[in-house]
Amino acid sequence: MLKLSMKSTVKTFFQTLLFIGLSSLSHAQQIGKFVTVEPGVSYPLAVYRHSVISDIQYTLDFIIPAEKSQAIAATESISFNAKPFNQPLQLDFKQSPDYVKNVTVNGKSVPVELQAEHLLIRQQYLHAGQNQIAIQFTAGNASLNRNDDYLYALFVPDRARTVFPCFDQPDLKARFLLTLRVPTGWRVLANGTKKDSVTQGAQTVYHFNNSDKLSTYLFSFTAGKYSDVAQTIGHRQAEFLYRENDPKKIKLSVDSVFKAHQDAIAFLEQWTNIPFPFQKVGFVAIPDFQFGGMEHPGEVQYQSSSLFLDDGATKDRLIARSNLISHETAHMWFGDLVTMQWFNDVWMKEVFANFMADKITEKLMGTETFNLKFLQDHYPTAYGVDRTEGANPIRQQLDNLQDAGSLYGNIIYHKAPIMMRQLERLMGKDNFQQGIQEYLKKYAYQNATWNDLITILNRHSQTDLYEWNRVWVNQPGRPVFDYDFIYAGDKISRLTITQHPETGQPRIWPQAFTVTLFYADHHQTIPVNMTGAQVSLTTASGMAKPNFILFNSDGMGYGLFPTDKNIISQLYGLPNPLQRATAYIAAYENMLAGRYFKPTELLTLFTQGITQEKDEMNLRLLTGYLGTIYWEFIRPADRQAQLVKLEHALWSAMQQQTAANNKKILFGAYQNVFVSVEARQNLYNIWQHQQAPEGVKLAEDDYTSLALSLALKSDTVTHILQRQENRITNQDRKKRLAFLMPALSLNVQERDAFFESLKQRQNRAKEAWVVAALGYLHHPLRQSTSEKYLPESLNLLEEIQRTGDVFFPQSWLGAIFSNYQDQQAAQVVRSFLQTHPDYNPKLRDKLLQAADNLFRAQKLLNN
Repeated sequence: MLKLSMKSTVKTFFQTLLFIGLSSLSHAQQIGKFVTVEPGVSYPLAVYRHSVISDIQYTLDFIIPAEKSQAIAATESISFNAKPFNQPLQLDFKQSPDYVKNVTVNGKSVPVELQAEHLLIRQQYLHAGQNQIAIQFTAGNASLNRNDDYLYALFVPDRARTVFPCFDQPDLKARFLLTLRVPTGWRVLANGTKKDSVTQGAQTVYHFNNSDKLSTYLFSFTAGKYSDVAQTIGHRQAEFLYRENDPKKIKLSVDSVFKAHQDAIAFLEQWTNIPFPFQKVGFVAIPDFQFGGMEHPGEVQYQSSSLFLDDGATKDRLIARSNLISHETAHMWFGDLVTMQWFNDVWMKEVFANFMADKITEKLMGTETFNLKFLQDHYPTAYGVDRTEGANPIRQQLDNLQDAGSLYGNIIYHKAPIMMRQLERLMGKDNFQQGIQEYLKKYAYQNATWNDLITILNRHSQTDLYEWNRVWVNQPGRPVFDYDFIYAGDKISRLTITQHPETGQPRIWPQAFTVTLFYADHHQTIPVNMTGAQVSLTTASGMAKPNFILFNSDGMGYGLFPTDKNIISQLYGLPNPLQRATAYIAAYENMLAGRYFKPTELLTLFTQGITQEKDEMNLRLLTGYLGTIYWEFIRPADRQAQLVKLEHALWSAMQQQTAANNKKILFGAYQNVFVSVEARQNLYNIWQHQQAPEGVKLAEDDYTSLALSLALKSDTVTHILQRQENRITNQDRKKRLAFLMPALSLNVQERDAFFESLKQRQNRAKEAWVVAALGYLHHPLRQSTSEKYLPESLNLLEEIQRTGDVFFPQSWLGAIFSNYQDQQAAQVVRSFLQTHPDYNPKLRDKLLQAADNLFRAQKLLNN
């Protein structure tokens, strides 16, 4: 990606064409160039290998022992077609040389040469045409996520090379013929269908049929002590593995999970006009999985707690489960069938997965629910990055695949769907759909770039998408909108809306949204087509002066919109949930920007709404903002003045609300903010007797969460966590609680020792556990003793990126810095960046993103 600075549409268009042309030329020049042997998978290496090898077939055999401490012995055969080589062929394998036992090339044993994470095959052993490389090796462990009685392979984005030698780049798709030898009694699932199995005493051998064509990051399998259930989805037999043992959750969830997959597949087959593109449907629920889900064809991996819900699950959680399943299912077409050529376009598969999942939600749950969910799911999270000093564009540069994990983040998952929705509106739904169908058919089972897609879409559009693409895709940031009324008596003479970038060079975000003028007995909505820095709404001329105006009333616009303070007295009486949500989001974003509201003012305003707001999703949004403002933007000395009032308001609202889900949301908010002795005793009694407040449904997970909150805020020695551990019947959840206990200890030395333990990679294996523990360790009530961890936490960040999964650096930083507000913590961040001027720019951005509220607190609390 080239970050362009343009001064005219014409110049932009020709520079875009020049960039595409130069990129193609550079690609051609790389083909014959000698490629340096260096760590990772460099772009020159990827280009060279793609130019000389094709038709790849992996045959893999893993012997998995029952004890996770024992090594996994493995063999593989790689066959491929090749053009003549002018240099050694590099196979990616990120392990030490002793992991490779034997290498045979075209029937001849060759020396093992492992340099800079690459197994070198000298060109004299290879020839034009068909080649075969056979390797005996010990499999790497980290990306196999080995637990006591189960494991799962997770190779995105470049982790396949840590387990077995391969060509670990997305544009060298291959087929995988897999054999797994596992302890008898273990269940298995992989990309291909099971061919047969043979039990030989303590070991069962599973042979799988050859997979469909996959990139290496999509090859996967799992094995372990799972329960197994199968159902028919359409005309396919689908298989589901899980470790959940709560009968109520199983009964309430299993059929719903199959139904959600069936609904998603049916919608996507119809929308894309392409049948389900892989040989099987299969999925597995994994305890404390690193992500929400991962889209391996035939073996989709999900976080177990996202699939298995109890009868107290809120509407928001039910929708989230459906959306998650739809997201991973959409990947079968977007990412798996057509895959990005290089990981700089990883956002393409994620934007379409989210975008199509939202479309499925719209069909299943109605347009009104969809519009509200889309706004709440995407806008606040995208703003949380785009308003920061570390804002990044949707499309980013990537020189080496080992840095691909740093491309993942909330911009590609949340700003990109907003961008795509604006693009669909710009092109028209039918033209957009036709363009996407053409793209999928043209590049099926192949790889494509964003330029390939935009070229197709441009043929289906009346608008020049290259200029639109420059600002929305290739540049970071968001616009700030302002307005001006000119009145002639009681009539509007002129209503003007302007936009300018929040930071950086002048630029325009072409987009469409609405504004609504409210009167005593009616309201009037006006469409806005924001194609320039300023637009005059001629439709408003001659209208009566409104009581107030709501900007972005349809929730479509992206940016920092004004808040008309005359709206305050009528805020909770706005006619529909979407309008209220867009007003809540604008008010919060303006508070952060130092406009219209001070934190205490907004805390008071939002507290007033928790009784009046009846929509469940809006209530969750409001209570989330209340918690953030209370802990991050109210000084500790001032919290006491707010505390009793806020605790009382939340408890009272919980009693007044009638919907069970609303009551549960308010109970959770009360649990989040409580500090007083009275509230602590109230919650302790609820936990001790497992007697929820009237109308609130609490399950085991809720009581565990409550126990953790009580332990965090207790000033006396208590065995509450041990008692809660004894109540838990699921072994995976028991282990999680045991891991968290030291982070909540009343003993500072024990918390210090826990933090020290995180410096060892093996103690960070369960990343979801680590993130939860860090949240407790750095809670505002513990910061006087935890702030000393901040410098070392930053020193660990580069290692966290090298050894962790793709979201771990972001989650690590978020859990650490999200609740700090003091000058000393801000200075730690600033000093770290000053003393590391050449720091990895993508990690630098993630640090600035995580510290944004901390920096803003310095301004907001000192004004």
